[in-house]
Amino acid sequence: MNTNEEKNHTRQPLQIRQLLIDLSQGFSRHWLGGDAFRTHLFNAQSFSFPLGEQYFIDSVKAAVPLLKDEQLKEEIRGFIGQEASHRHIHAKYNQHLNTQGLSYFIEPFVKWRIRSAARLSVKSNLAVTIAYEHFTAIFADGALSEPCWIGDAEEPLKTLWTWHSIEETEHKSVAFDAYHAIGGGYLRRIAWFLYVSMLFSFDTFVQTSHCLYRDGQLFKPRTWWQALKYCLRPRGLLWFSLPHYLAYFKPGFQPWERDNLHLTRQWLTEQVASYREIGKPAEA
Repeated sequence: MNTNEEKNHTRQPLQIRQLLIDLSQGFSRHWLGGDAFRTHLFNAQSFSFPLGEQYFIDSVKAAVPLLKDEQLKEEIRGFIGQEASHRHIHAKYNQHLNTQGLSYFIEPFVKWRIRSAARLSVKSNLAVTIAYEHFTAIFADGALSEPCWIGDAEEPLKTLWTWHSIEETEHKSVAFDAYHAIGGGYLRRIAWFLYVSMLFSFDTFVQTSHCLYRDGQLFKPRTWWQALKYCLRPRGLLWFSLPHYLAYFKPGFQPWERDNLHLTRQWLTEQVASYREIGKPAEA
């Protein structure tokens, strides 16, 4: 896909949707195919979303006064609306995890990092945001394209993760485009990506391990067999993610090099009863 095609591809209105699922009845402890490891890996990501996605929203909002492109500003409004919807539904999801005896163990550390980020420049906060958005886009791509990721998930969480993955795919280039529009360069992008890679790996390992420990599954051989199978199998976590991770290091990288928007369309057409399209995007 050449540069002009990428621009045309990504300059699409972002629709904000309300997910129509009922979490009030909760869900199974091992809702992802009875697999404790995969369940708690995804639970660990859910715990991070309310704080993390607010940070992403704040980072792109700070860039808006520096932008001249009105269409990009409109995309940012859609990005903010979608991320706000994710924060809301994952807060409800996390409340049920709390009732299961699970907790966001690394929350104080994450809050401290976010407070510290207030001292960074707009460009650096955006560089951190686009690094996390790249990880999120990889997870979303795997969830949508590889049945071994969430194909055996129970409802309503299968619908929740599919919807979230679709919207992460739709807006995966917005923060990236804003970063470059305000003059963000390659070295800053890569330096923060290496930093975020360490943090993301550490946070995911510690929070997933904590969830497994609280669930009594951490020291069971079956749990680590599940982990090895998911991570090392063909099209599993490691082998699917690695080429997409490495692509970020290319000087000319652009998120829509991986053109996977087609993965979103069938579900959105077939599952119209699962969501409601809502008004104008939130003001950026």
